[in-house]
Amino acid sequence: MSTANPTANADSLAIAIAGVSGRMGRMLVEAVQQSPDAHLAGALDVAGSPAIGLDATAFTGIASGVKITNDLREGLKNAKYLIDFTRPEGTLAHLKVCRELGVKLIIGTTGFSETQKAEIADAARDIAIVMAPNMAVGVNVVFKLLAQAAKALNEGYDIEIIEAHHRHKVDAPSGTALKMGEVVADALGRDLKDCAVYGREGVTGERDPSTIGFATVRGGDIVGDHTVLFAGLGERIEITHKSSSRVHYAQGSLRAARFLSRQPHGLFGMDDVLGLK
Repeated sequence: MSTANPTANADSLAIAIAGVSGRMGRMLVEAVQQSPDAHLAGALDVAGSPAIGLDATAFTGIASGVKITNDLREGLKNAKYLIDFTRPEGTLAHLKVCRELGVKLIIGTTGFSETQKAEIADAARDIAIVMAPNMAVGVNVVFKLLAQAAKALNEGYDIEIIEAHHRHKVDAPSGTALKMGEVVADALGRDLKDCAVYGREGVTGERDPSTIGFATVRGGDIVGDHTVLFAGLGERIEITHKSSSRVHYAQGSLRAARFLSRQPHGLFGMDDVLGLK
């Protein structure tokens, strides 16, 4: 097995990855490995994982010299950035240590409560954080398109959001679907908490035109499909994004890390990273 130089140049982004042995974690490892301006500086996984102690890039055939660990301080000691697509509880544990060590954080985790989001916002007073329910560049362009569409279709159109993911996804609706709902609701001057409908069963009565409906599909290995449907009389408009691979999430995360290299602290979204505001 050949060996990569994890400190190829002094200006390289020193990136640690959480959940490194998972599907998304491995995709992130490969993206960092292939990036000319970044290197893998740390690899984290949960205690008890069979990957603990292994070289983080061994699955690629190129050793990095970075061992997978569940010791947060050990895994972050050489890192300037942590990319985290794990679970809310894990991300919040990582957040505390990142805040202590001054490590900037890219959060792709979804399913946070309002209290947990407030905890992240508080940490952003000390470190720079990008948090987004979807790191894909294309999805964030779709968010922008949805805001424009909602403003134009603000009367006479019923709005439904349909999302599909693989059988292993644990939260529903997806963070991306919820963000789509928030974007549309904001554009219409509504609060999603007051107008969202997350399920229909039985005799529900006629549809309330002020609501935004959500439908969730889980099955197989679907990476992520999202459609926002504006259904009017005699026509319907559908804005759809479909993912066939996780690679675009990884590439978006690297763009977020590059953006954070210029930020001393603060909480940012992918719209900041991509200049879409």
